[in-house]
Amino acid sequence: MNERAIVSKTHHVIVGGSIAGVSAAMAMRQSGFDGMVTVVDAEPLLPYEKPPLSKKADPEQAVRPILPEEHYREHGIDLVIGLRVHRLDDEHRRVVLAGGGELPADRVLLTTGVSARRLGTPGEQLDNVHTLRTAADARRVFAGLHRGGPLVVVGGGFIGLEAAAVARTMGIDVTVVEATALPLLGPLGPAVARLMTRLHRDNGVRVISGRTVERYAGHGSVEEVVLAGGERLPAATVVVGVGVVPSDQLAAAVGATVHGGVVVDEYGRTDHPWLWAAGDVASQIHPRTGVRERIEHWDVAMRHGAAVGASMAGRPTINDAAPYFWSDQYGKSLQMFGRERGSDQVVVREGATPERFVAFWLRAGRLAAVAGLDEPKAVRAAKAILDTDAAVAPEVLTDPSTDLRALARRLARPAGSPAQSQPAKT
Repeated sequence: MNERAIVSKTHHVIVGGSIAGVSAAMAMRQSGFDGMVTVVDAEPLLPYEKPPLSKKADPEQAVRPILPEEHYREHGIDLVIGLRVHRLDDEHRRVVLAGGGELPADRVLLTTGVSARRLGTPGEQLDNVHTLRTAADARRVFAGLHRGGPLVVVGGGFIGLEAAAVARTMGIDVTVVEATALPLLGPLGPAVARLMTRLHRDNGVRVISGRTVERYAGHGSVEEVVLAGGERLPAATVVVGVGVVPSDQLAAAVGATVHGGVVVDEYGRTDHPWLWAAGDVASQIHPRTGVRERIEHWDVAMRHGAAVGASMAGRPTINDAAPYFWSDQYGKSLQMFGRERGSDQVVVREGATPERFVAFWLRAGRLAAVAGLDEPKAVRAAKAILDTDAAVAPEVLTDPSTDLRALARRLARPAGSPAQSQPAKT
């Protein structure tokens, strides 16, 4: 039997119809893999984009397939949807499906993502107390909102705030309850979190910070959210967004190292012979951050999935693009490149308002991250500065007269030039 015939029998099974999984499948084909590729997902839908779910009042418009169905057929990618993977059979190299079906697998890629964290708060089983991760969740949440408010959002993260913004555009009373000092304090830091909080307050959202929920009260359906200390908030619908947990149970069950996600190397390999992981479930050392972490951004998952898929096909690839995310709120887009750390120096460009701003995170005199609301050109230009890894003075960045694109071009000089070795100044 020739080598091509042997390769053609190889079967890669991707568990999870996420953007990471679909990107991996396509990258396998684009990298010349001519074996079998199967994507398995528990949801009974064509793999779809999850970011729009919290941004649209109509869930049917929000559910956007990642690729049309014929695209999978044209590239020889088999879809097994509506079936959950029960376990991985290590001994026989099989993926065992719920209900007893099985798929032989020479290699398995986990792109199972994350699930919403539940805190076990009394009353969270009441009707209309929701998390918002899937299309089914979105249908339930917005069906409730179309019946009227008020809405209480528990947890001031991106998904909860996006849902709050949509509800306000529907004319619904909204209260956000956040345990820390400010919504988005963790991912954005105090300066930018204050601006985003003001944006929501200016749009009529009541923000209660530094408080936690004691219980949910109601008869069958939620009627009140009871805060620690006794304050009661009327609620017809509750969206709980208090973090996520990686869906890494399949990896743990076969003995792969799991620590805050499935631990992988730079190519997506686990320490288990036939198991790989990509996307939100994967704990990786990103080349741009240098720390092991899970990065729960759609763009990162897409790029990581594509890199791991290429690596599985025999073309070792590393995703070294700066992490990127966006969040749409009140018709405005918040964009960010890079990852902030608590020790970073954060500066905001002069003239910032809750409606429009640009912020920069500096680490050891170099730009580590940039975020902007309704400032796409400035954010893209600052991303080019970030990519140079050149020293830059904070006052240059905060000066609204600085042409960021021209600065990026000036900084993109060969290593060892003055622009690379000392902070750029106007």
